[in-house]
Amino acid sequence: MITVFVMSTCPDCTRIEAQIKDNPNFHIVDIGAHVRNLKAFLQLRDNEPTLAAARQYGFVGIPCFVLEDGTVTLSPLEAGIGAKPEGASCRIDGTGC
Repeated sequence: MITVFVMSTCPDCTRIEAQIKDNPNFHIVDIGAHVRNLKAFLQLRDNEPTLAAARQYGFVGIPCFVLEDGTVTLSPLEAGIGAKPEGASCRIDGTGC
């Protein structure tokens, strides 16, 4: 099962959630729904080398995918999810969350 860290107010996340809704291969963790979800994500974000660029540039780093083998990625394609439609982004400059 692939764990997907999201937040309900993130446009990239809501798009991902819509694509994987009712898919038993994905487990969605909304980091805004409960502090324990946020803590779990922050533990991952603060220690995972894959998320170093997100930390460096001040991005949240969501949606974030933890694949079945433990690999952490920010790429929906690596998680088996379709590409982002043009113009969808959390940031004004179009670069992501």
